Amino acid sequence: MSPLNLQQTLLQAHHRGMERIDAQMLLLHVLGQPDAGRAWLLTHDSDVLTPAQQTQFEALCAQRLDGVPVAYLTGCKEFFGLPLQVDARVLDPRPDTETLVEWALDVLEKTVSPRILDLGTGSGAIALALQSQRPDATVTAVDFSQDALEVARANAQRLQLPVQLVQSSWLEQIEGVFDVIVSNPPYIREDDEHMAALRHEPRQALTSGEDGLDDIRSIIAQAPAHLNAGGWLLLEHGWDQAPAVQNLLHSAGFVQVHSRQDLAGINRCTGGQIPQCAAEGNTVK
Repeated sequence: MSPLNLQQTLLQAHHRGMERIDAQMLLLHVLGQPDAGRAWLLTHDSDVLTPAQQTQFEALCAQRLDGVPVAYLTGCKEFFGLPLQVDARVLDPRPDTETLVEWALDVLEKTVSPRILDLGTGSGAIALALQSQRPDATVTAVDFSQDALEVARANAQRLQLPVQLVQSSWLEQIEGVFDVIVSNPPYIREDDEHMAALRHEPRQALTSGEDGLDDIRSIIAQAPAHLNAGGWLLLEHGWDQAPAVQNLLHSAGFVQVHSRQDLAGINRCTGGQIPQCAAEGNTVK
């Protein structure tokens, strides 16, 4: 069988059931052109793959069709403009999570040298994005998984961003207070039918009890003691969990409780503020 050119290779992958953009990203990876963009493929569509490249591409496509995230296959994922290295030790960062970063930046706009805490940092995506946008901030990133912290540490070192890393179950090992606490915690129900499609990602970073809210409850209960008066707690959650998370925040004494929508117009993040007059003993700068 004669070697295939790039156009034929992509067409064959599409016929096998591959999403076009996934096939293009994997082909760029195989060709050693991960940053070239899809336009590069159009201008090189008559180039011919070597047998070794063809074999590698077909193997990657087979894994993708089995549900392995493209980011795990290429080893990288862009988040908030940062090129992150990711693998199966951490979640594949989602574009919708950038909503959480934008919200944190908004509430910190007038705060000088803010202190920021990212709970369940995984690859470090949120913490690193915030540190890159606010060089004056002190950013602490927390994860219970030592494996995840190794990924986050490697990303921080490669990007030369001075994020502090701490191993802790949520806030148990955390001292001091912060201006903003952000978290994209596990929030999927244990019996959720979509878990099969996420089987290649770390389950402990995805599921959280029968209703998916166990970890969010823990964070909301622990957070007030670690927030300055006027500080914010911002949480990502499931597509249908905004009302429940709002109720939990209200019950814990937060004010200004509301939600923000993701790229699809779904209420994906919910947050609240510690009252300005509350927790005076927590205010430490």
